[in-house]
Amino acid sequence: MRFLTSSVHADLINTDLHSPTLTIYHRQATRAIVLNGDNILMLYTARYDDYTLPGGGIDAGEDQRQGLIRELEEETGATNIHDIEPFGLYEEFRPWYKPEHDIVHMESFCYVCKIDPQLGQTRLEDYEQKNGMKPVWINIYAAIAHNEKTMQGSDKKGMSIERETFLLKRIVAELLVTPTMQP
Repeated sequence: MRFLTSSVHADLINTDLHSPTLTIYHRQATRAIVLNGDNILMLYTARYDDYTLPGGGIDAGEDQRQGLIRELEEETGATNIHDIEPFGLYEEFRPWYKPEHDIVHMESFCYVCKIDPQLGQTRLEDYEQKNGMKPVWINIYAAIAHNEKTMQGSDKKGMSIERETFLLKRIVAELLVTPTMQP
């Protein structure tokens, strides 16, 4: 899968993955890109007031495609997930909040796919429900504008919204056949 970019949290000085003094938690995740014209399937999270691509951590024993399908089904109720094609890898280095590791090295493997138009029942985890997460179809330009506004004015902003906004802009640049003007 092609490499898109690497993002390093401002508080990190040492991101040398081979450093003997650095303890790293390595996390792999998948992200689904599902388009319908200029509309994209996203997750809106009320707690953070942002839009993110459906996806999440790959479970033990899963390959990337299996993790993508499971996460997309759980978070959006998507069915008949097919035509799965790689889009790119987004890499992040962040401070880790648990004492056994210094940083987390997060790799998000992004895939374009198609689904049946009708979404089914979600199976959100407790924390996702508490955060007010819900699947929505939204105009991709509106999602970008919303995330940019949230980044400017939110004290809850983190690296995730930066990742998502970067990815949305790449999707527009590379996947929309005839991009329309922003509203």
